[in-house]
Amino acid sequence: MSKEKEQNQETTISRRSFLKGVGTGAVAASVAPTALIGAETAAEARMGEEITHAKIKLNINAKSHEVEVEPRTTLLSVLRDGFDTRGNRLDLTGAKSICERGECGGCTVQVDGKAVYACMMLALDAQGKQITTVEGLANGDQLHPVQEAFVQHDALMCGFCTPGFVVAAKTLLDENPSPSHEEIKEGLAGNICRCGTYPFIFEAVKTASRKLL
Repeated sequence: MSKEKEQNQETTISRRSFLKGVGTGAVAASVAPTALIGAETAAEARMGEEITHAKIKLNINAKSHEVEVEPRTTLLSVLRDGFDTRGNRLDLTGAKSICERGECGGCTVQVDGKAVYACMMLALDAQGKQITTVEGLANGDQLHPVQEAFVQHDALMCGFCTPGFVVAAKTLLDENPSPSHEEIKEGLAGNICRCGTYPFIFEAVKTASRKLL
């Protein structure tokens, strides 16, 4: 075999080996990321399963409710539409879903004695706290003095904002049993009545204050 032919053969073999190596490397390179991505996706899926839902216990109107919620679920959503882990709907619809941005006060509830917009509080953050809705104010058939005063003064028109006002007024009187007119206005400033029954609402709070003293 001539020297030139041997060189050509070596060149040919080298090229074939190179191309074979490149092909194998390309396949490996394409498979490895796929396997890696698959593993990452599986890990993310497992992680997603862990944080998608959580079982929590909420103390609402002196009763414990175990519910399953998403991290983004608001307290308002649980109260109105949530189910406990036994399949029973909470159905506490007194807190109204109106603005869902903490502007109207229609969803006001008490959390550890403070007036809170339920639409602005995550259910997860309500764990371990005492939650009171308008449904929890009455003692059986006996209305709370604030509720009685609202009825007495006809302090409502459409009634949609009334539960929020009642809870806010109750919270105000818990903190200040004998508020002045200006203090009542300030204490209820976070609640809106589109029907404009404010004068009757303020009088109802004054009457409730006298009953509670």
